[in-house]
Amino acid sequence: MKVIKLGGSLMDDTAILTLCLNTIEQKSKEHIVIVPGGGMFADQVRSVQKQWGFDDNIAHHMAILAMQQMALLYKSIAQSFFLAENISAIQKALVNHATIIWSPDIRELNSSHVKPSWDVTSDSLSAWLANQLMAEELILVKSAEIPLELSIQDMQIQGLLDMAFNEFTKNSSYKITLINKHRFNEYAFT
Repeated sequence: MKVIKLGGSLMDDTAILTLCLNTIEQKSKEHIVIVPGGGMFADQVRSVQKQWGFDDNIAHHMAILAMQQMALLYKSIAQSFFLAENISAIQKALVNHATIIWSPDIRELNSSHVKPSWDVTSDSLSAWLANQLMAEELILVKSAEIPLELSIQDMQIQGLLDMAFNEFTKNSSYKITLINKHRFNEYAFT
């Protein structure tokens, strides 16, 4: 099983987002769980938090709602994919569905003590999910160019990955792959 995080910035390019979802549907020969980024919905949360000054607990909850909105958008494009809110629902759905879109449940994340902070974005949440599902690979599809020579820590410093990502992946056994959105259709699914 693979967990694929489709960055929220892909929302800015209808053709690319559709191509990524179609590529998953057409090329994948195994179970896939898609993690949506928050996109412009999460950007709006950041902006509103600066204006109103509410705490990170509220911002975290609102950012999870942003991911849920993106999950609904992805489902509207890839209607054959199944939408699931928690680990249990994903595991049950994998019996009958090849591809699941995760619409994260804030209660499950809170009970797992996921820190409410902007250091934890959908990057780290995709790693958290990959850990929970014992995935074989975590693939992060980004709009930014991905320099191959950079370590995870360097990517965090450059803003390609969130600041908590290394913590979520330090004891993982799955392969981590970062791909630029323009190269995703070239990715070799096994």
